[in-house]
Amino acid sequence: MAIITAFIVIILSAIVLIPLVSVQWKGMITSVTVTIIAVLSSIIALRALAGVDSEYLFNGSLVTGKIPVRIDALSGWFILIINFTCLTGVFYGMQYMKPYRSQKNNLSLHCVSFILMQASLISICSLQNSIAFLVAWEIMALSSFILIIFEHYKRETLNAGINFLIQSHICIMLMTLGFIWVALKMNSYDFRAISLFASTNSLLTGVALFLCFFTGFSIKAGFVPFHTWLPYAHPASPAHISGIMSGVIIKIGIYGILRMLLLIKSDYLVIGYFILFISIISGIYGVMLAIIQHNLKRLLAYHSIENIGIIGMGIGLGCIGLGKGNNILIELGFAGALLHTLNHSLFKSLLFYGSGNVYQATHTMDIEKLGGLGKQMPQTTFLFLIAALAICGLPPFNGFVSEFLIYSGLFKGLEGADKTMLSSVVCGIFGLALIGGLALLCFTKAFGTVFLGTPRHNFKFITREAGSGKLIPMYAGAILIMTIGLFPKIFIIALSKPLNLFFHLDNHINAAVAPIPETISMIGLCSAVFICLTGLIFLLRKRITSNRPQTVNITWGCGYTAPTPKMQYTASSFVRAYRKLAEPLFSIRKNKKEITGIFPKTGGQETHPYDKAEKWLIDFPLHLLKKFFNQFAFLQNGNLQFYILYGVVFISLVLSIPLLFDYVKSLIKFLNQI
Repeated sequence: MAIITAFIVIILSAIVLIPLVSVQWKGMITSVTVTIIAVLSSIIALRALAGVDSEYLFNGSLVTGKIPVRIDALSGWFILIINFTCLTGVFYGMQYMKPYRSQKNNLSLHCVSFILMQASLISICSLQNSIAFLVAWEIMALSSFILIIFEHYKRETLNAGINFLIQSHICIMLMTLGFIWVALKMNSYDFRAISLFASTNSLLTGVALFLCFFTGFSIKAGFVPFHTWLPYAHPASPAHISGIMSGVIIKIGIYGILRMLLLIKSDYLVIGYFILFISIISGIYGVMLAIIQHNLKRLLAYHSIENIGIIGMGIGLGCIGLGKGNNILIELGFAGALLHTLNHSLFKSLLFYGSGNVYQATHTMDIEKLGGLGKQMPQTTFLFLIAALAICGLPPFNGFVSEFLIYSGLFKGLEGADKTMLSSVVCGIFGLALIGGLALLCFTKAFGTVFLGTPRHNFKFITREAGSGKLIPMYAGAILIMTIGLFPKIFIIALSKPLNLFFHLDNHINAAVAPIPETISMIGLCSAVFICLTGLIFLLRKRITSNRPQTVNITWGCGYTAPTPKMQYTASSFVRAYRKLAEPLFSIRKNKKEITGIFPKTGGQETHPYDKAEKWLIDFPLHLLKKFFNQFAFLQNGNLQFYILYGVVFISLVLSIPLLFDYVKSLIKFLNQI
């Protein structure tokens, strides 16, 4: 209780103090507050992972009733992920936001919102009262909105923020519907009432309740087709906010899904097949659209959808295991999902921080204009490469570990499977393999185009490496990426308590699963040795040949003996063949500048891919809605007398509702008598 009191006092003190101090102190107070919050909440989280759950009960009000704060192993795992990502984000952000120091009021609001966002995320993982949970979720949504629209004077940024806010409230509406459903039946707002409701009703009712919550949480997580806010919010945000959004804000949707799975013990088999199907589609769809993006941050945003799909595949596999009573599938599925939640937060935040370094060095995110940054920004290049290899699921990096667990679970699912199980698992295996291959293609394009080759654009300023204030948080993430990749057993064992919530693990790894961490460790260590030997050979060769005279000759270049930077592979040309295959998934918008005159000076063509899911699920309904309301445009005629009349009519209708209701009741009673 003392920790919670300190938690609240520190947050309120920081919120009051930040607007009053100078610009130099705003970032310092924010970073100190975030660090203290992280330390205090991590103490409780680590205790939960050690098997010591914490529960506190607040009196609440007449409306809410008792407000329980329960931190179990699942809450503890997500709180640790939130804290690490927020810590790297706040320290990176202190340096990233230096060019904006003239915007004093804007910075104050940004810093306050950052603290509220972290506090609300931790609260969501701790509160188990429906009303309190929704309040914390609303605070998280509003604070995230303010963080996204930091550059609100840009039209595209404001539009992205409004899009995020609207879809966040659709998410809240669906969750509220589920909570009201339970509260009306059980007369309680405690989360335990959800579990009781599911156990006392039919399996169909339980599945319907879960789908209501799943749809709401899926909007936040970014499952297809609820993903349309991600490709706009991520590029519009400052780099450290993009990293946190992808690292933890979308993961809070995953937490919500897992929490509801623990509470609603319904037809796990149906739920598992459904989640697995949605996740395969999300993973493939996300990576296929990521490949064709020209904006670096937009590309990374679509990869968030892909990785949410991978996490969902693990959850779906675990649910199928619960439905089948197969502990191996439960362990490998949920362990892979939980570990990939951590892994994705690490390498995706690192990628966004790297993109932030690129943006502040070049003032563009257009991949077509970038190139040759490896020489000017060697440390950013190195760190971006580590994160890119990790997201592709290659050893000895962390992404390989969690994906290997899910792969192992899928292959274990083939043993003694019926037709439905067999087809689902085979689709999962091929889907995960396809995702990995396409991710490798995507980041070969992104890394090669941005960092290798020669510069494609003559910038008016000198491109420099980022300062140590940005690089140190990035190195912290990179070290943890390597640690998980080389020593996965430590982190898999740490998952024993969260897994205990889904089934009884007896505090040890299942005998059939025990060799898998050892295999992963061996593959990781062999890969690390191979990389080290390759690097050593390269350095030895460079040292031996350093004193030898170097001769440079022009090779045959198809008649072009004076190559220019424009003759390099561009991002578009690199994936041109792939784009032809993937065109059914998106539409192409072309901006063509025609060549005119005898001696033309300019000409060219730009292509911009457009998500068809957004076209049909957002643009088309909005068009119909606008068309419908345009039918009533005549009501807005500017005449005051008409507006008074509208008010009178509205009040009359409201007053007549009870009379109309009584009339209907009387009519029904009369008909029953007949």
